[in-house]
Amino acid sequence: MIYLLYVASGYLIITSFILLRNRQNFTSLSPAERITFTAESPKVSLCIPARNEESNIRRCVETALDQRYPHLEVLVLDDQSTDKTGAILSSLKQNHPRSENLVLLKGKPKPTDWLGKPWACQQLAEATEGEILIFADADTWFEKQTVGRVVRTMGRDVVDMVTVWPRQVLGSFWEKMLIPLVYYALLSLLPVHYVFRAPRWMPPFLHSRVTPLFAAACGQFMAFKANSYHKIGGHQSVKSQVVEDVALAKKIKSAGLSMRMYYGSRAVGCRMYRSEKEIREGFRKNFLAGFGYSLPFFGLMGLLHLLVYVYPFVMLAWAISAGSVAIFMWAGIPVLLILAHRFLLARWFGWNPLYGLLHPVSVLWFQLLAVISAKDYLGDSSVTWKGRSI
Repeated sequence: MIYLLYVASGYLIITSFILLRNRQNFTSLSPAERITFTAESPKVSLCIPARNEESNIRRCVETALDQRYPHLEVLVLDDQSTDKTGAILSSLKQNHPRSENLVLLKGKPKPTDWLGKPWACQQLAEATEGEILIFADADTWFEKQTVGRVVRTMGRDVVDMVTVWPRQVLGSFWEKMLIPLVYYALLSLLPVHYVFRAPRWMPPFLHSRVTPLFAAACGQFMAFKANSYHKIGGHQSVKSQVVEDVALAKKIKSAGLSMRMYYGSRAVGCRMYRSEKEIREGFRKNFLAGFGYSLPFFGLMGLLHLLVYVYPFVMLAWAISAGSVAIFMWAGIPVLLILAHRFLLARWFGWNPLYGLLHPVSVLWFQLLAVISAKDYLGDSSVTWKGRSI
């Protein structure tokens, strides 16, 4: 049993280096507060698909219209909502002081070979006039300089695609316990700088094959140069992809184009879910898809997470009850590393660090979700999201 603790400790030491490196490289967007954009500034199209978003859409659209950027159009597509989303959008169009920049679209019926979000984004893209296209979810909101910062960043870093991971606002107990694991998984496993450039240690002849493996994106906020977006085929090229954001990132890198990830500090905020049920259903639809629907890989990663993130806590408790000093020491190393990781993330993103103590419970919750997702896949069960089958 002690050898398994050696494995867990080794794994966590490696991910510690990745996490610390990402603390330096996962930076915010470039500042733009002192920059005056001129008549030559690129026109930006901010695209927002909305389906049954009555609790979010007003704040999202109002902060989009309040941008301090001169050449901006805000396009919102009401994707056949059955709640008050359409009425709220109509009110904003009539009453907002900058409503001349707001373009409202009615979503067309979804073709059978498309998923809902790619179809909505494709309709938005076809109506745009901008040189830069931003796609943002309806549960996000923006600071006044966000669009300016995106334009400034794309010019400074010379990239074709920018993806921003929003500042996650956590309200309920379940949000505080579960949502941080998404960022933890991302930042402890993926070296963020490899999203932008190929690893220097990698032979050049492998770059074209391997760099797409380091593609990652957050569909809550993505920006493209319009010609690059159309070059990869836009959302039509990922019309059946559940994890369409990562699929678009892979196409960008496969096409030899460049992209970069940023943290949305003081730029983009989001509150994804508000209850355990919403979190479960939200992740259920794309959990297995994030592993390419590979059940062996999915199962292997599940076992690895149990070994690394749950087993040490179990053994630490056993060592205390049994009075085993050796097991206590070797179980204590991975437990301390996990808690140190969670404390770092909490300080970094402004979360309550005490929820890091529940890390093994959070991991077990995701393991249960993994079982549900596998049963859905094997039983060919239809998963629904916002009234549509996925």
